[in-house]
Amino acid sequence: MDDYRAIADRLADDITAGRLKPGQRLMPQRQFARRRGIAGSTAGRVYAELVRRGLVVGEVGRGTFVRAAAHDATGRALIEQASAAPVNMELNYPAVAGQSELLAPLLTPLLRPDVLTEALLPAAATGTAPARQAAAALLATPGWRPEPGRVLFAGNARQAIAATLASLVRPGGRVGVEPLTYPLVKEIAARLGLVLVPLAADEDGPLPESVLAAHRTAPLSALYLQPTLHNPTSRTMSDERRRQLAQVVGDLDVAVVEDRIWSFLHPDAPAPFAAHAPALTHVVDSLSKRVAPGLTAGFAVVPEHRADAVAAAIRSGGWSAGRFALEAAVRVIGDGVVERLVEAKRADAALRQRLVAEELDGFAVRAHPQVYYAWWELPAPWRADTFTAAAAAHGIAVTPGPAFAVDPSRTPDAVRLGLASAAVPDLRRALRTLAGVARTGP
Repeated sequence: MDDYRAIADRLADDITAGRLKPGQRLMPQRQFARRRGIAGSTAGRVYAELVRRGLVVGEVGRGTFVRAAAHDATGRALIEQASAAPVNMELNYPAVAGQSELLAPLLTPLLRPDVLTEALLPAAATGTAPARQAAAALLATPGWRPEPGRVLFAGNARQAIAATLASLVRPGGRVGVEPLTYPLVKEIAARLGLVLVPLAADEDGPLPESVLAAHRTAPLSALYLQPTLHNPTSRTMSDERRRQLAQVVGDLDVAVVEDRIWSFLHPDAPAPFAAHAPALTHVVDSLSKRVAPGLTAGFAVVPEHRADAVAAAIRSGGWSAGRFALEAAVRVIGDGVVERLVEAKRADAALRQRLVAEELDGFAVRAHPQVYYAWWELPAPWRADTFTAAAAAHGIAVTPGPAFAVDPSRTPDAVRLGLASAAVPDLRRALRTLAGVARTGP
């Protein structure tokens, strides 16, 4: 028998005997390799073998956890499996019926040789004049309409965020963020060497005085905010709070990155933060949620004096959008298809939120009625890591609350449920199973 399998057998014995408990985090693979005196590659094979046997589950960026038992001590099943196939509620890519049929006629002309030749040329961060016009029209909302000349393009929204932050903050610089923030922003900050500073917040978002206090401790180089449909809580900041924060950042001369990725689902939200602080705010958005996951054109609307710096960051990071994606975006935006898809996705999100309300009735769930995610504050004594492992044991992947927490000492016992990617029948079954798991207890 291979040595790695013998080591896996011993760990498996510890799990089945209860010496390693459900939800318990295994030590990092490098530490495990040093402790056992084995190669790092061997440790990786041990952990992979435990995953294959269904004994542990790996969470990207967090570690490897012992899965919850599927049966109690008598062998009785604790809860019915959600379905034969796994349900991934970490992924969150909305698509609606008829989407491809709407897009195909618009994209087919791109395959003509003369058009395709042009579409396969490289694209600068400034894109093309038609693309800038189309993006400005798409992003316009009551109270705010960007100038086409201020629109830059990246491969996707994450790259637009990375380029914007890289252009604003030097390594070691401080970025104020909400206490719960987009996990990929945490990853971007780590790669760029930025320090994320959690700002005190209430139900209306970050408190203006918390920005002042953080800046007094050591100067902030920027803020990263999600004022509309904050991910994961769905909170939308009031217009008054936006004005208050705009006053503060104006007084401090602190730049703002406004993430509007999900804002298209909330047509009645207040005007963007950029409307209150146009000289400081960098708006980030994309096509992937509105239109299709594979159409990944990211937008950055920047103050006029910042365009060269952000464009340079996009170039140096290799984050430029493809010309083909820009040509596709121009055709999709200019034909009214985006508006039809947005309306369909608002209705689809509302349907999925009704399933959440029905299946998780009685639990503490926060969500806007027209958004594709829900924030579930778990009942005691569940912890986020234990519940995530228990969900994985039933073939359901959820995002644990600590993935969003900026302060590692204040991690919520909550999970975020991504509602967009699963088929509706699978989503209902998964929600029902999760409710059963929560009621059963760890």
